[in-house]
Amino acid sequence: MRKARAAAAVTIVSALAAAVTGCGGGSSEGGSNESPKTLTYWASNQGPSIEADKKILTPELAKFEKQTGIKVKLEVVPWSDLLNRILAATSSGKGPDVLNIGNTWSASLQATGALLPWDTKNFDAIGGRDRFVDSAVASAGAEGKDPSAVPLYSLAYALYYNKAMFKDAGIEKPPATWDELVADGKKISKDGKWALGAEGGNLSNNIHQVFALGKQHGADFFDKDGKPTFTSDGAVAAVKQYVDFMAKDKIVAPGNAEYAQNQSLQDFAKGKTAMVLWQAAASTFASQGMKPEDWGVAPVPVQSGVPGTGEQTNSMVAGINIAVFNNTKNIDGAKKFVKFMTSDAEQTLLNKTYGSVPPVKAAQQDPAFGASDVKVLRDTLGTSAAPLPQVANESQFETTVGTAVKGLWADAAAGKPVTTESVKAALTKAQQQMTP
Repeated sequence: MRKARAAAAVTIVSALAAAVTGCGGGSSEGGSNESPKTLTYWASNQGPSIEADKKILTPELAKFEKQTGIKVKLEVVPWSDLLNRILAATSSGKGPDVLNIGNTWSASLQATGALLPWDTKNFDAIGGRDRFVDSAVASAGAEGKDPSAVPLYSLAYALYYNKAMFKDAGIEKPPATWDELVADGKKISKDGKWALGAEGGNLSNNIHQVFALGKQHGADFFDKDGKPTFTSDGAVAAVKQYVDFMAKDKIVAPGNAEYAQNQSLQDFAKGKTAMVLWQAAASTFASQGMKPEDWGVAPVPVQSGVPGTGEQTNSMVAGINIAVFNNTKNIDGAKKFVKFMTSDAEQTLLNKTYGSVPPVKAAQQDPAFGASDVKVLRDTLGTSAAPLPQVANESQFETTVGTAVKGLWADAAAGKPVTTESVKAALTKAQQQMTP
């Protein structure tokens, strides 16, 4: 069933990549520009659970309704489903008025014409483009085009570690290199406990990890002309290194091959796993009963030296953007909602709650964003994170290569050998599936 859904996603992406204009979405029972009474909103799952997100967002949507008279119908969509849901909505023309998208999907969705372009006039309607951090806006669409969305939450990856588990294993500080992580991991991985958590069933997460490792191996997955280079030596080495944490190093539990719903964070909070690579996990840990002093945060390791640019990259530029379907029947209400969600007050409140970094400059001045865990995210974004390829078929890249990595995780979990040859074969197949 999972393979069937992945294949369907590839078909949809292929069809969308060939489209000149997209269908778009819009509320089937919302208002109109003349009588904007209702909006539908697909929010991405940012917190520890769907229900937690509803609890966080519902009072904010009530504030918006009180201010504008517009009721927002909320649906929080799991990350494992979000891209397929968006692609299906774009293809069918039946979708929400406003939605969250991963910033890595911006160029792909932009190419369909289904999302409202944020030109100067539209940015002015929400307070102006210069309110936002430049790098965040740059990840909202292809260079030289009006962004297809507006930055909402900014993120980067960090290494979260369980202090008690490190102490019990005699480890004094978090690893700075991958060799150190593996060595530490072998000290921890015994008696039912494991060193590193992974989400092997989550295609996007797979891409995020192997992209950063790919940069460290000198690979970009696409050349300067936007053609896929999935089978380069660096790309193959990156994927093999990631899967080898389970296959060879034995520091990831085999069950993680199927994880796709933040289960690795739950294992971390329960003391089953000592480390996770994540974008913003503070709210999840708190909801699981962990205290801030129970865990620490460090930059994601590199091969050697310290994080930086080029082969010292240790994260993709992560973040969530908020977009409007181009043919919504409530365009005015949708833009009012985007303005509300990107206001200084909401940016401060929501990013503080989720442990992310506000892409709105003024909101970053709140003392909460100087806390040690958020500071690691801010520093990584500023010094050692690189954006995923801003190419039209980026979402297809996530689907094909993410699925290939998922299959390799499954092989590792089953005890099958994961060799350079088997990794290259999987990536060759993924490259062959890409739309020319």
